[in-house]
Amino acid sequence: EPYPGVIIEEMLDSVSVHNGGGVNNNVGVNNDDAVSLLAPNEFSTSVPAKSQQVRFRSSTPINTMVMFVPQQEAWVVERMGKFSKILEPGVNVLIPVLDKVKYVQSLKEIAIDIPSQTAITIDNVTLNIDGVLYLRVRDAYKASYGVEDPEFAITQLAQTTMRSEIGKITLDTLFRERDNLNTAIVIAINQASEDWGIQCMRYEIRDIRMPSRVQEAMQMQVEAERKKRAAILESEGIKTAEINIAEGKKQSKILQSEAEKQQLINEA
Repeated sequence: EPYPGVIIEEMLDSVSVHNGGGVNNNVGVNNDDAVSLLAPNEFSTSVPAKSQQVRFRSSTPINTMVMFVPQQEAWVVERMGKFSKILEPGVNVLIPVLDKVKYVQSLKEIAIDIPSQTAITIDNVTLNIDGVLYLRVRDAYKASYGVEDPEFAITQLAQTTMRSEIGKITLDTLFRERDNLNTAIVIAINQASEDWGIQCMRYEIRDIRMPSRVQEAMQMQVEAERKKRAAILESEGIKTAEINIAEGKKQSKILQSEAEKQQLINEA
């Protein structure tokens, strides 16, 4: 089933439609004034589809005594309400009535869309950032009993971790060291989710949005830097030209004086 974040997002979208678009999900950055800094071909990872990959089935398999478990799945079995064992892929035998398949965990790597969120850098720039989280279940027991909704929990953890990491760096550092930021987020998530039996494989920042005024200020800064470099190159060119002209005049006078000296010697 979809995690509560998807349900809340659908409710907000519905309210926004009925109210003429009067609901704004983002705080601190107006969507009308926000400017995306990454083009589609500059994403550090492929963009997943809108629908999320569901890891839990709506209903668990019925105990038919002989159970066939698919590859890359782990079935958690309870006996009289208590954990009994985890069924491996292939043929398994259960006791009717007493045994029940309580959880079905997929061991495949899945991608989770991290919703857009507001974060503030250390130099007080408000950003809207979304990303993609890739994770895999390593321990089916912990994933079943360690947390109520693993995907929702790790999504919230990724959002809070991203805010924390972005709050430690400046805006310029964010663009220069985006790979280091992704790595730091993965390490922080794995440390916190160890008891959940889930391993974060990688995290990728998908899009970065900032207020249009900040974008304009950055463009002005870039233009000023380019004009500065152009002026420096132009002045260096003029300097080199004048030096070459002066050197040419110097060599001309030297040669002329030597010629006059030689002429006087010849006449004497």
